Amino acid sequence: MNITSVSLLGIVISIGALVIAGLFAKSVLAKNPGNARMQEISKAIQEGAMAYLKRQYKTLIPFVVIVFFILIFAMGWQGAVAFLVGAVASAVAGYVGMSITTRANCRTTEAARTSLNSALGVAFRGGAVMGFAVAGLGLLGVAGLFLLFGDAQTINSFAFGASAIALFARVGGGIFTKAADVGADLVGKVEAGIPEDDPRNPAVIADNVGDNVGDTAGMGADLFESYAATTIAGMLIGYSVFKGHGAGEYLFIIIGVVGLIASIISSFFVRTGEKANAQMALNKGLWGTNILTAVGCFAVVHLVLPDTYDAGNVLITPNKVFLCVLCGLAVNILIGLITEYYTSNAKKPAQTIAEASLTGAGTNLIAGLAVGLKSTALPILTFCSSILLSFYFAGVYGIAIAAMAMLSTSGIIVAIDSFGPVADNAGGIAEMAGLDPSVRETTDKLDSVGNTTAAVAKGFAIGSAALTALVLFNAYADLAKLETINVLVPTTIVGLFIGAAVPFLFSAFAMESVGKAAFKMIEEVRRQFREIKGLLEGDPSAKADYASCVDIATKAAIRQMIVPGLLAVGSPVLVGFLLGKNALGGMLAGATVAGVLMAIFMSNAGGAWDNAKKYIEAGHFGGKGTDAHAAAVTGDTVGDPFKDTSGPSLNALIKVMGTISLILAPLL
Repeated sequence: MNITSVSLLGIVISIGALVIAGLFAKSVLAKNPGNARMQEISKAIQEGAMAYLKRQYKTLIPFVVIVFFILIFAMGWQGAVAFLVGAVASAVAGYVGMSITTRANCRTTEAARTSLNSALGVAFRGGAVMGFAVAGLGLLGVAGLFLLFGDAQTINSFAFGASAIALFARVGGGIFTKAADVGADLVGKVEAGIPEDDPRNPAVIADNVGDNVGDTAGMGADLFESYAATTIAGMLIGYSVFKGHGAGEYLFIIIGVVGLIASIISSFFVRTGEKANAQMALNKGLWGTNILTAVGCFAVVHLVLPDTYDAGNVLITPNKVFLCVLCGLAVNILIGLITEYYTSNAKKPAQTIAEASLTGAGTNLIAGLAVGLKSTALPILTFCSSILLSFYFAGVYGIAIAAMAMLSTSGIIVAIDSFGPVADNAGGIAEMAGLDPSVRETTDKLDSVGNTTAAVAKGFAIGSAALTALVLFNAYADLAKLETINVLVPTTIVGLFIGAAVPFLFSAFAMESVGKAAFKMIEEVRRQFREIKGLLEGDPSAKADYASCVDIATKAAIRQMIVPGLLAVGSPVLVGFLLGKNALGGMLAGATVAGVLMAIFMSNAGGAWDNAKKYIEAGHFGGKGTDAHAAAVTGDTVGDPFKDTSGPSLNALIKVMGTISLILAPLL
């Protein structure tokens, strides 16, 4: 196989994935959307989500245009075009995927009136549209640009374009969803004592919109970025290690093809009977993808790579490369299991936090922080084991292969993650439309599964970010001709400290943004309860003003995402040009280590606080309405921006710093 045939293969398979996404979208839209009230609620969620996304993209257009013209002078028109394609492809994936998930919600609710299996099918296929759009457009962009320009270094700005969109999607989406969630919970559940998703709560539609812009568009952009960055950085490393021989370089595209095919096939494994476990149904898709990817990669590495290749410091063979593939897939599985353990309400850590709520919010917060801090150890040991084994088998090239193997399964990961917001919205629609309680019971089963898949996807996103950042770091060192980074040199250690400080400062900006936006949301909800007569009492003639809450969250998210975004984009540029390439190398190392640790800590602490609250709401330690429940809600409120704003945004931060550094490397 040559570069042309591999690129064409990638293009054909990615187009096939997009066709499958289109067929899934068609099958979802063909389902019954329910009664007029259900359609009205769904339309409000859809319009709010798409209005936010359009405003976000409109805000980013000037930034993209300015960077485009800068890159024309810095890299030439080819690099600028690659950047623009990356930004547009990421935006299109988010727009298309979210337009379907926000239509799938009422159809899932209607299907839940019939059977669990029907509801699961609609929700999963709605999420799969996003999954295959992300993986399909990611592979199409890399393979198409590689076919056009024939040089991985020229197209590395494709990853930067994807990174720019992902950073703002993660930060902005996280601010939106948590401003709405905090406002809805504190005023509705704690102060007014009304249920979640109660139509009397003015913030309830904004909360449902937030599920989509944060967990669907945000996660999709995050993994689109990881996919693009890992593929291109891996190709750069492959070119360097194999001295320009094509096999080592284009193997990354082939692994992407294998993972995408495996995801498509495994999506048809997601079926369940009425008494079956919906979680097991989704696990079939996830496990099927990993197994098929492993089998496929075993075949292709033996087909593509030479029997033995002397890379200088390591002897590379197909079997060793396949073991690196297994290392990456093992991280995929283990990180999911570890994340589930620390965040699931069926496990001891979350239950310990729930028990601590008996003595108040203070002890709840202490317990949650302890769980989050402890949860960093096992994932880091997992990353370290994978890195050491992959390096032992095939050097730096092996680490890149492990990262690519993990990211090749992104299609199914995004699908099961996007399933969560659809199921959550479906439950909210059932509540607001006043359907029979049995419908909400069915959607709650799916929502419970969705909470687990969301936690697993967050773990996957962090794991992929860690390996992607390491691959980007190695690619930067190669392009900048850095064989070693001496931490005894003052500029290097300064870069290291600055890099380690950036995730903390970035997280602080994101947390503050949620607090400011939530304050405005809380004031608006209180105002409506106070001024709209009969609203809180349930008077049918009293209608909550949902649109004002959506508008508050949208404006706050767009305005507040700018400063964290500029910090992420500007800090590597300043350090690189002011202190030099060694300092920038130190900065990348510091940001990667601190960023990954902070991301794990914040995401897992937030998830554990959330599920501790759910454990109490299920009837333990007194159940709803008790002091323990109020303490747990407070903990969950703190955890919300941890797990859905700052934590996930750190993934994008460390990757955008890496992709910018790749562009800067030849200039330094």
